[in-house]
Amino acid sequence: MSTTDWAPAVAAAVQENRERPGALLPILHAVQHQLGHIPPDAVPVIASALNLSRAEVHGVVSFYHDFRDHAPGKHLVHICRAEACQSMGAEALVDYARQRLGVDFHGTTPNGAVTLEPIYCLGNCALSPAMMVDGEVYGRVTPKRFAAVMDGLEAKP
Repeated sequence: MSTTDWAPAVAAAVQENRERPGALLPILHAVQHQLGHIPPDAVPVIASALNLSRAEVHGVVSFYHDFRDHAPGKHLVHICRAEACQSMGAEALVDYARQRLGVDFHGTTPNGAVTLEPIYCLGNCALSPAMMVDGEVYGRVTPKRFAAVMDGLEAKP
């Protein structure tokens, strides 16, 4: 991604949030919302705008699991790792998802189609184990249901 691709999104995020107390997190969230990730080359730009060191900004980006420094796949698949889902078989679902997709958490399939992410509670505990695909929550997810959802994603143009 060239500077011209990400620069407008970063400039807009900084402009909209720089005067807020604790502006760094809102800026990072806005950039990630627009671009899907925080480009590493944007870190010094954000740091300069907030009079922070690059290390401070990089530390926040690398500390929080929600921030990515590279573009995710076309589809984001989050599997709940909270206790309710764990108690209802999420570990078997995770094992199946890793095997089916060929990636671990925070990984993207070689074709760039799917990024697998953990999430710590989707608020769907009564229907655990749960997952979220591109913002849509699914409950009582078994490996068979996971496969059906993935097949549906692959069928989309």
